Amino acid sequence: MKDIETREDIDALMQKFYKRAFADDKIGFIFTDVVKLDLEKHLPIIGDFWDSLLLGSKNYQKHGRNPLQIHGEINQKTPLTAEHFRRWLEIFRTTVDEMFAGTRADFAKSRAEAIANRMMNFVNNVPGIESMKQENDAEVPHLQA
Repeated sequence: MKDIETREDIDALMQKFYKRAFADDKIGFIFTDVVKLDLEKHLPIIGDFWDSLLLGSKNYQKHGRNPLQIHGEINQKTPLTAEHFRRWLEIFRTTVDEMFAGTRADFAKSRAEAIANRMMNFVNNVPGIESMKQENDAEVPHLQA
């Protein structure tokens, strides 16, 4: 099995992943009923996101979007729970594993886990490491620049 090597690979991964996510009993309603996601419009944007992460294209920057803010807005419509993020990650990992193997495939799965954790913390108002570091910098002089 080959690794993720091209934008076409990313697009194929996203198409298969979102097809499964939309149909999923646990998280499908978020895409179809809550967000009413237009997949035709979303796939090029999310493809740019993963293209930037995996292939270094920087294509996502042109969209001027903040994924944390977007998911915060979704969370205001319906609470996004740990179970939702776990299921999203399970579908993502399974889809990657069925299609690809290699360094980029492994990196995609590890980044997806980090993203899911960061999103979950954000929507639940849990401070990230950087926020905690900034709060503690004032108390620990050797950390200040």
